[in-house]
Amino acid sequence: MLHRPGAALEITLDDPSRADAIARWRDAARRMLDAVGWADERLAVRTYTGGASLALTAPPDALYAATDLNEWAWIAATSGDADFDAAADRLRSTITAERNPRLLALHGAARDRGLTFLADEDLVSVGSGNGALVWPAASLPSSEDVEWDRVHDVPIVLVTGSNGKTTVVRLLAEMAAASGRTAGLTSTDGVQVGDMTLDSGDYSGPGGARMLLRHPGVEVAILETARGGLLRRGLEVTHADAAVVTNIADDHLGEFGIQSLEELAQAKLLVARAVTDGAVVLNADDAILREAARKVTAPIAWFTLETGRPELAAHARAGGSIAVLEQGKLVLVKGGKRTVVAAIEEAPMTLGGAARHNIANALAAMAAADAIGIPATAMKAALRRFGTGDAENTGRANVYQIGGVVVVIDYAHNPHGMAAMASMCRALPAGRRLVLLGQAGDRTDEDIRELARAAWTLHPDRVVIKEMDRYLRGRKAGEIPALLADEFSRLGAAGDAIAFPGSELDGVRHALAWAQPGDLLLLAVHQDRPLVHALMDTLRTSEWQPGSPVPQ
Repeated sequence: MLHRPGAALEITLDDPSRADAIARWRDAARRMLDAVGWADERLAVRTYTGGASLALTAPPDALYAATDLNEWAWIAATSGDADFDAAADRLRSTITAERNPRLLALHGAARDRGLTFLADEDLVSVGSGNGALVWPAASLPSSEDVEWDRVHDVPIVLVTGSNGKTTVVRLLAEMAAASGRTAGLTSTDGVQVGDMTLDSGDYSGPGGARMLLRHPGVEVAILETARGGLLRRGLEVTHADAAVVTNIADDHLGEFGIQSLEELAQAKLLVARAVTDGAVVLNADDAILREAARKVTAPIAWFTLETGRPELAAHARAGGSIAVLEQGKLVLVKGGKRTVVAAIEEAPMTLGGAARHNIANALAAMAAADAIGIPATAMKAALRRFGTGDAENTGRANVYQIGGVVVVIDYAHNPHGMAAMASMCRALPAGRRLVLLGQAGDRTDEDIRELARAAWTLHPDRVVIKEMDRYLRGRKAGEIPALLADEFSRLGAAGDAIAFPGSELDGVRHALAWAQPGDLLLLAVHQDRPLVHALMDTLRTSEWQPGSPVPQ
């Protein structure tokens, strides 16, 4: 891993020829780095089945040139006919044209003061939130002219994991707000500051982080940090006050060279490198994370649904922090002191304890909140409010009571998330149960079948399989529904219990048309979520009853 700016190149390469090709790349890259005056820059390689990531460090004001150099080195390694002298002359010219002494000076001055520094094509900034100064990239001040006494960082929290990230981010923002601070957050749903949405869409990468960290209204910044951004772009910030890893689950394996859960854990734990004096919040109930945590050097705060773990008792005796579920209460243990934050019944998001995954999310948020100085009273106020409506956690375990039918809407998009929702819904009383699901095309056949197996633990009376036409990602229409149906049939579902109504919205309408009072519908909703929630609001407002026509 590299701890400095640079350029990375992803290559596809058969294993038998990989070692020789990478050795030639190293030789070509090192020779060119020396030729352009970058002798102190470093090389790094991460190999995996079928390919490798080839990276090199470079000055922050020459990253385009660094990318060009990296690509040239690979061409030289694989074709052998690259003109070294001509390439060196061209790269030197590119570096000269790209050189920006003021950017380097600002970067160095911010680094020396321990401040956040962000740069892209359009903007450069130092500090964060209401302590940030931002300039157009084309007209930077000299570092001596910056009013450094105006610059500071706000508390920054990074949240990653396989499932639960968005819920933790949103709940943590509620806790910050309850403490009287304006929280900004990024997530797969957008960028938000207080009650104001800056933009909608997936902003769990570097672009969303920069947008939020430069906003003058932010007093606490909470960043959902996706695995893809970490692997492609690295950490957007060099320091954070806390980082959370919710869990590690089998999702997106095979992408960016991540082939195992252990490698996925290490990728997500990149967020721990930004934490020095704060806390890295980890799930003690996740065996993969417990093992991976051995390499974490920052202070760890654990969260757990299980009491009595000897290693956690030792952690607490040593002064460490734990957020734990104890006899129906959400408890913080720190420095030997126990603080009961809230009872399960006081936290609507837990559905009286049925939503155990949300109990874990609440504990994770508590531990992170504690790490940035949010008092327990504010945590409790947020927990009592969060989950009372759909708006503050849209698409995550939203429960509607409509005409005697319980409708649960969730983003569940992988086996781990689906299993959590099935477990929650099994704990809720119901006459009959239905599950609606689909899957994106960038999963393996086995991943798709595993999603069906997770859903089958609900013991559904009816299975509705949707076509996610905007997420085919190389698959043919009908291919994924056929795989899911085949697995459900293998598991024991009767043919007439499986329905294929078409789109996601059509699937929701089919589920409602099938429903009777006392039934429970678990709807995994992704691409048409705003339309589905709007339909639920219409049904609730119109006092719709099962057996009545479903609005089109």
